[in-house]
This record gives sequence, structure tokens and C-alpha cells, in this order.
Amino acid sequence: MKAILIHQHGSFEQVVFEEIDKPEIRPGSVLVRMQAAALNHLDFFVLKGFPGLNVEMPHVLGSDGAGIVEAVGEGVSRFSAGDPVMLNAVLSCEQCEFCIRGEHSMCVRLRLVGEGTKGTFAEYFMVPEANLEKIPDHVSFEKAAAFSLVFQTAWRMLTTRAQIQPEDDVFIHGIGGGVSSAALQIVKLFGRRAFVSSSSDVKLRKAQEMSADFCYNYTETDVVQQVLDETGKRGVDIVVDSVGASTWMQNLRLVRKGGKIVTCGATTGPNPKTEIRLIFWKQIDILGSTMSNRREYRQLVKLLDEGKLRPVIDRKFPLSRGKEALEYLQSAEQFGKVVLVVQSY
Repeated sequence: MKAILIHQHGSFEQVVFEEIDKPEIRPGSVLVRMQAAALNHLDFFVLKGFPGLNVEMPHVLGSDGAGIVEAVGEGVSRFSAGDPVMLNAVLSCEQCEFCIRGEHSMCVRLRLVGEGTKGTFAEYFMVPEANLEKIPDHVSFEKAAAFSLVFQTAWRMLTTRAQIQPEDDVFIHGIGGGVSSAALQIVKLFGRRAFVSSSSDVKLRKAQEMSADFCYNYTETDVVQQVLDETGKRGVDIVVDSVGASTWMQNLRLVRKGGKIVTCGATTGPNPKTEIRLIFWKQIDILGSTMSNRREYRQLVKLLDEGKLRPVIDRKFPLSRGKEALEYLQSAEQFGKVVLVVQSY
């Protein structure tokens, strides 16, 4: 089968489109003939490598995907050949205290598809039965592939960790990214006011079309002052941050006393300058969040089926142009997800 893979960590030059062996079906697992896969910033981190990451080379990239069940292993009962399925990338041990409580994303042996195992940028992909759900009838493979990781992340951030309330104002950094555009939809699903920022007026106009209430170009205005003016110097109840170092001090000033900052990533760096006095004086809750558990994921698939949440796709590439797609995502020009159409190379 063909796949987008790397033979060693490094730059985009390591990304190749090559022939590798098709996975052999294992008990409890499902072999999926991939139709679409979506890119994430996680792909960059895996490409470059990071402390503690230990993957077998050559390594197939990709953590999001959707396709058709090709075959099922012994013991699989939820799926049959021909079923359209979408992926939950959280791989858990099923045995630790967190898995027993149903908190799979907190598993002590947590791995993600495409990070701890071979990924989805391939013609075929194998995963445990527990990591798949059937695609709703009206949802395309491309939209199913673009949905999971970012909506899982944003949903848990806002509902489980930050526990969004009926009167909350929410600030979202970097609108246009996958998690931020998912977070905007979730905030509006709850009927709350959404404050968003970007350096692109084009992205801010698209955010307005998605019902963002206040949009700020951070290269042209003092975002913190604008938000404080709009909220009567109170600040917002929740800040959603996947940016990291470059926005951290803003977060501490944007959030109200007793408010919450929830973070899921650090695309601009993991070691921000901070101000501890603001944290204790304002009694701020700082919350970390990663992916979701299976209950949350099934709830999201139901909302997708009901049309209450919709993945935003910016651009599609054939699988053979996976390297080009990664370079495009790195340019940060997209609004929403970048998708590989696996069967069109």
C-alpha cells in the first residue's frame, strides 16, 4: 500500500510517499480502507521528534481519518466489512485507574494514533475496535476525517475542564486553526458570547460568518484593552489557548477574577513568561486538557449526526501530495482543517 511516512525525524525533506506493507489483521482490531485523513499540528511534532517519543521507523504520519471497514479481527462485534467508520485517536491501556474510571485520555500509558503507533496517512490502517465509530449517514468521509481530534479537544476543554456556564464569555486565540474553529462552534452551541483573535482580517471575517461576537486583529489593536472595555473591565470567564508562549501573559490579563484558562497545546513554545502574582491575586484556575474520553467522543458523534457541529474544511490534497499539504498547514494560511483524500492520488 502507499503511505506518507518518514524514515527519520527532521524537516519536511524527510516526508516521502512510498510503498509499504499492508497491515495484517489482529484479534480485536479492524482493518480500514482509508478514504480521507486530516492533518494536525501533532504531525509536525512527530516529524521533528521530541523527548520521550519512540516510534518504529519507517513511521506513517496522521492522527485523524475515516474510511470503510475492509476486514475485522477475531472478537470484533460492532463492525462488519463495508461499514463507514471514523477514528478516535486515543489509545489507552484499559487497565489503569483512569481507564477503569472511563477517563481514557488520562491513561498512564496514553498514546495517540500517529504518535505512538503508525498513523492514518495510508491506503489502509488498523486500529482496535474501541477506537472507531460509525459515520453518520449524511456525513462525508472528508468531514468525518476532519472532525475528531479538534472537536474532541475543544469539547473537553470547554465542557469537562472549564465547565462552561450559561452566562460565560469565552475568548479564543488564533481563530482559523482546527481547535479554535471547533471551540467557536461549541461556544455558540451553548449560546454564549465568543471573543476571537487573529492576525488575518480574512479569517476574522470568516469567524464573523460563524457568529463570533467580537473579532480582533492582534497586529492592529490592543486586544486585552478592547476586551476589558467590552466587558466593563471585568474580563472573560474562560480563555481557550492552544498557542502557548506568545499568548500566556495576555491570558492572565484577559481572564476575570476567579476565571479559567484552559490550555491544550503550545504551538509557539512550551515555556512562557508568566506572572504568578496575577494568578493568585485574581484566583485564576489554570486547566490542562488533552483529547477526550469515549463517552465524550460518542456524544460528539451524536452532535455531528444532528448537524449541531460541523467540521470546517479549508483545502483538500490527494494523498500523494501529503508533504505539500503539511507545508501548507505550516504556513498558517488555512481556516479550518486540511484534508488528504486518500483514494485520489
